[in-house]
Amino acid sequence: MSTSGSGPESDVVVQKYGGSSLATTGQVLRVAERVGALVRAGRQVVVVVSAQGDTTDRLISLADEINPRPTGRELDQLLATGETSSAALMAMAIQHTGLRATALSGARSGILATGPHGAGIIVAVDTEELRTLLDDGQAVVIAGFQGVSADGDIVTLGRGGSDTTAVAVAAELGAHACEIYSDVPGVLTADPRVVPTARLMPDIDVEVMTEMAFAGARVMHARAVELAALYDVDILVGSSTASSAGTRIHARDGDEMLESKAAVMAVVHDTDVARVTLRARSAPVNPDIPDGPVNPVNPESPEDPSSAVFRYLARHSIPADMTAVVHAPDGGFSFGLTVHRSHASGVRESFAGLTAPEQGHIEVEEEVAKVSVVGRGLLSRPVYASRMLSALTAAGICAQSLSASQSRVSVMVPAADTRRAVGLLHSEFGLDADAESTPRRLASHP
Repeated sequence: MSTSGSGPESDVVVQKYGGSSLATTGQVLRVAERVGALVRAGRQVVVVVSAQGDTTDRLISLADEINPRPTGRELDQLLATGETSSAALMAMAIQHTGLRATALSGARSGILATGPHGAGIIVAVDTEELRTLLDDGQAVVIAGFQGVSADGDIVTLGRGGSDTTAVAVAAELGAHACEIYSDVPGVLTADPRVVPTARLMPDIDVEVMTEMAFAGARVMHARAVELAALYDVDILVGSSTASSAGTRIHARDGDEMLESKAAVMAVVHDTDVARVTLRARSAPVNPDIPDGPVNPVNPESPEDPSSAVFRYLARHSIPADMTAVVHAPDGGFSFGLTVHRSHASGVRESFAGLTAPEQGHIEVEEEVAKVSVVGRGLLSRPVYASRMLSALTAAGICAQSLSASQSRVSVMVPAADTRRAVGLLHSEFGLDADAESTPRRLASHP
């Protein structure tokens, strides 16, 4: 992606609307009225849309009925229809208000993607057609979550990929900010469905938001936040039914002092995880398996098995977390990591190629959840990890597989204890809302 565009003073507004805010005809028409008001005020507006409601889940279920193991190419073609139809309906709704609008698929919008189907990465955005339509006074509606490969195939960007589409387009058009609207008021200190006392965070720096997204916060896609940081695009997150409050995600103010900020800012959980562990009586070596530990530099020298697994993860664009490698004095070996549940079977197969069945075994734990506290300076302040573990242990919650960084401390807990663990830690670190907490109002358009 280039950084050319209309610059920081761009009059372009890029908005993204999530599927929950477009689930009904009435909601689509209300969003169209909002977009129309901006166009009539002289703004150039690009709207990125997700599939309506639970459309994506229904399409996945339909595919599963036909073929439980569909090819990625055909599955991407199917799933992309959800966003494409949503874009067409939104353009129709804007036209119904008396304005001109054009709906574009991911390919027509100039979004070039690469990588595996279902987990594509945007590599470029050709904005020529977008700019032509905007300069002609039209509102442009883009189907999110998708792009086109160099071969012309549809490549989807993974769950939450419409966020990434919107930020990429905003960056390429030189928009000051990208607005993300859904059914939540903004970024909160915890999932309000789990912790009713969670507080709205009026602003948050992009590094902390990236950690929150990766740790399981559903309000933003992690790659979208990373892209915003790279191209200096602010993100405004708010409710599609209100415009007076929300969260601004931005680069950290250089004048802020770390010590003046609370270290723990939020508690995040992720139940869509599985823990895969290989346990062997000795460090495994099996060069006859294609994904096994063959050293790509020197095939005669066995490769560390963890390297083989990470080559598999990289090839399939599978993010992993909470990795632990243990070489025991007696020659025993264990290697474990946490992945999304949908990736567990593939990782298990990769592990199976590392050792003969009689030499070890593989454990897959799916009834677990990852619970994280997110903030700043956590690694240099070990007291926070200590408090986290002490609070969970005192409540009888088994915490295991701890990992820590400056921005995040994560533990695995039994899935049945997830809600209790999140609520407990939210209170432990003083994040509960009080009667005097009032969200700061944000201007949607600088």
